[in-house]
Amino acid sequence: MQAVKDKINEIGAMKKVKEEARAEERAEKEIARARADVAHEVRLAKEAEAAMSLHVAKAGEIARAGDKAAHEHEIKAKRAADGTNTTHGHGASPSELAGAGGHPAYKRMP
Repeated sequence: MQAVKDKINEIGAMKKVKEEARAEERAEKEIARARADVAHEVRLAKEAEAAMSLHVAKAGEIARAGDKAAHEHEIKAKRAADGTNTTHGHGASPSELAGAGGHPAYKRMP
């Protein structure tokens, strides 16, 4: 009779140990799942950060190109307002240069 009671106690203890092991395994799996989720979110955040950096760089290039175009437009407008020739950049037309002794290619033939 005592042997049967001992066997029942052993079986109960064994069930308890197995259940504790299963619970620990479930907890470890849950922790691993949480770590995987965190790693996934970190990867997504890095990708988003890289995309944003690219977007900001492209916006900067567009802004610089716009500033350059605006600056060139201002220069052309200023030269036009001053009456200077914007194609030659030195402020005189070919006919003015010919009479003023400017560039040899524009000198009048005698």
